[in-house]
Amino acid sequence: MLLAIDCGNTNTVFSIWNGTEFIATWRTSTQHQRTADQYFVWLSTLMAVHKIDAAITHVVVATSVPRVVFNLRVFCDRYFNCRPLVVGKPECHLPVAPRIDPGTIAGADRLANVAGAFSRHGGDCIIVDFGTATNFDIVAVDGAYVGGIIAPGVNLSLEALHTGTAALPHVDITQPDRVVGTNTVACIQSGIFWGYAAMIEGLIQRVKNEIGKPMIVIGTGGLAPLFDQIPDLFDFIEEDLTIFGLTVINAHNQGLE
Repeated sequence: MLLAIDCGNTNTVFSIWNGTEFIATWRTSTQHQRTADQYFVWLSTLMAVHKIDAAITHVVVATSVPRVVFNLRVFCDRYFNCRPLVVGKPECHLPVAPRIDPGTIAGADRLANVAGAFSRHGGDCIIVDFGTATNFDIVAVDGAYVGGIIAPGVNLSLEALHTGTAALPHVDITQPDRVVGTNTVACIQSGIFWGYAAMIEGLIQRVKNEIGKPMIVIGTGGLAPLFDQIPDLFDFIEEDLTIFGLTVINAHNQGLE
């Protein structure tokens, strides 16, 4: 069995892949000080509760938090007797090498998104990933990552608006019934939801114009279903795209393709 770990700035996702599908997925907060033993107690408890008797033989990791890698490596070595494949490290080979500026390091989550999108849909894709940041990843016709866009995430913008002002409250993000709000909460919700919708629509169109050909648009990340309420914004919603991309990268490195 393969354990795929996607460690983001806010949350870390652990998924068990049996070769054809995910049999379990769990999420925890990202804490760089969490020890190998704490990871194992947490994961083994969940596996026992869900009656999952799976022998983990391989582990693949994508992380945007470098400080967690050491403890994850100890966790894999101590409890699964294997060294994890870490996306972005020299020993991890990608199905198609990125074509970006020399010396630039692409985020591991972006590389996983690209591998997953190309496996499922082929090339010429725009991936919109709603995380701590809102990332746009561009996939070429041959499956290469050729660049992207980074914008502040929705929740990050909400938090900045709340903490940076004296009078504005923290609100939940939702699609408001009207664009013009008639109270403070409605005004903030409209600014965030429709503001991000306009940004996403505008950037997607600008990418298509620059590339000069039709592009498949894929939404992923926690808030993708919320923005999928806007007609014709996305062609597909892939909530597990990053973690699935890790299985694709692992298969490539294990010679299983």
